[in-house]
Parts: sequence; C-alpha cells; structure tokens
Amino acid sequence: MLELIMNYIVWDPNPSVIHGWERPPWYSILFAAGFVISQQFMVHFFKKEGQNPELVDKLTIYMVIATIVGARLGHVLFYEPAKYLSNPIEILKVWEGGLASHGAAIAILFALWLYAKRTPGQSYLWVVDRIVIVTALTGALIRFGNLMNSEIGGKDTGSDYGIVYAWDTEELLSTLKVPIESIDPYKPADRENELVGNGIVPVNIDLKINKGSYSVEELENTLRRDIKYALTQFSSSQDYLAEPVESPLDMSISDKGDHYLVTVRTFGRSKHPTQIYESVSYFVIFLVLFALWNKYKERLPEGILLGIFLITVFGMRFIWEFFKESQVDFEDAMQFNMGQLLSVPLVIAGIILVIRALRNGLKPIKN
Repeated sequence: MLELIMNYIVWDPNPSVIHGWERPPWYSILFAAGFVISQQFMVHFFKKEGQNPELVDKLTIYMVIATIVGARLGHVLFYEPAKYLSNPIEILKVWEGGLASHGAAIAILFALWLYAKRTPGQSYLWVVDRIVIVTALTGALIRFGNLMNSEIGGKDTGSDYGIVYAWDTEELLSTLKVPIESIDPYKPADRENELVGNGIVPVNIDLKINKGSYSVEELENTLRRDIKYALTQFSSSQDYLAEPVESPLDMSISDKGDHYLVTVRTFGRSKHPTQIYESVSYFVIFLVLFALWNKYKERLPEGILLGIFLITVFGMRFIWEFFKESQVDFEDAMQFNMGQLLSVPLVIAGIILVIRALRNGLKPIKN
C-alpha cells in the first residue's frame, strides 16, 4: 500500500461524464453538486436554529451568482486584466476556464451582506458562519473537478512520487491522420528498472489503429515521424512528458488481426497532485467547522467559524501554491505568486475575527 502511495500514476480521465460528448464535464457536475449538497446542509442549519428553511432558496441564489461572477471577475482583474479588458466579450466565456477562488470569496462576502441586510432576524456574521461550512465542502468538490479536468496541476516532484498528466497528450495524438480507434496511456509494469528517482518516469501509450489500407511499413513510417513531433514540439507535451528529442522514437507495431496495436515507450514528468492536496484540506476543514457548529450551534460567538475558515483555507492555499505551476506567465518572476499575495490579507482578517470571537466567548445556553 505504501509503495502505491509513494509511486507515480498515469492520469488521463476523460473530462466529460459521457464519453464522446463534450458536455457535461465532470467539473460542472461536481461544481453543481457542491451547491445542491450545500443547500441541504443549510436547510438543516436553519431548522436546528429556528430559522425559516424557505429562506435557503433565496440565499442559494445570492451564493450561486456571487460565486460565478466573483470567481470570473477575480481571474480577470487579478491574473489577466490586459487580455480581458482589451476584449471584454471574452469575460463572458466562463466555459473556457479562468476562475479565481479569491474573487469568489470577496463576492460571496459582499453578496451575503446584501442578503442579511434584506433578511430580518439574521445578522451578517451569523449567516456567513454557516455558509463557510458548506463553502469548504464545495471547494473540496471543485478541486476534485479540477483533477478530473487535469488542470491546476503541480510542479515536478523530482521523484518517483506524483501524477503524470496524460490527457492533453492523448487529445493531441487523437488528431493524427490515421484511423485511431483508441489511445491508452499507462504505467508499464515491465519498466521499473528505468526508474532513477529524478521525476522522469516510464510511460507507455497504446494506440489501437484500424488497418484500413495501411501496410505495417507505411504505418510505421508515418507514425514514427508524426508521434515524435507530437511528443516533443508542443508545449503541453513538453510540460507533461519527457520524450528525448534527439533519440529515435521507441515504438513497436503488432498485427492483431482486425487492427494494429502500436505501443510507444516514452517518459513522463511526475507532478504534485495539488488538486488532491487542496481537496483533502478543504474537506478536513469542512469536518472541523461542521463539528464545531454541531456541538455549540447558536452558542457560537459570531465570526468564529468565518475566522477559522479564512485562516485555514487561505493559510493552506498559501502553502499549496508553492507546489503549483504558475497560472499566468508574470508569476514566474515573483517570489510569492498572486494566489499567495491575495491569501495574506484574508488570513489576517481571519485572525482578527477569531480573537474578537474568543474575547466575546460562548453565548449563554437558552432556557
């Protein structure tokens, strides 16, 4: 078991739930699931504390709009303002990616202020303290969605531990002008002797190709040239694979009767699975916040859960950013990236809220 955890895996799940369909992607399903599950938790919180559960629908609308708009504008303003402000229509293309959790956090806090202002009987901090519990759970699901999309990956581990992201390469190879029926990147069991502990690890890629009118010789000449080019000349291949540029492609073709099986023996770069790091962190934070609410409920001093959330979520975000690839080019020259710089004031705000809440102490038990 320990060997499985400490060794690398080749990761290439299809981002789409239904094979062959671009929509819906796993990311969208998990994103939506986070809101659905969160809504049920909020109904539970409202009922247990004597609030009207019908208000949860109103609260959900505020949350959904704030999350999507805030996350998008956060990315636009914090990471690529020149690109989007020069062509504002691109801001609307959310499906192309580009969401920032810091922007979502700011927008959610503002939206909840509007909600509390228009909802008698619920203070701002009371609402936010309950929302952050389910926000941590939703964050865990969203990061798992990033994993299914093979995006927001980490830096090279420099060891045999990690993930080789192979989906981009699989998509690239699918564009070859031969009748490919399937592509399967995997970790070969017979190449363990090639592991040297430097993060460059063996990867095999099987391509099942319809025979058509190709002879073995014709197919081999075509594939040796085109696959070598695909594995060495594209940025996605260079980021995730380590195919030697100078040496000939290590490839074999076998005749399987109704098709050819092409096996390419190459190398990948083991990366930190930062999506897993963050997802697990957020889920643990959710459990801690929920346990505190479950024990004290309405006795909790206002702001305590929000403070803990800000300290832990953005504190962990600051740490995990050291292991993540830069989202935009300008971050390469920064000692601390944009995600870390934006986390600092939120952590400080969390510390102030926790100190304030601890001074107020638990509210007395109602008779």
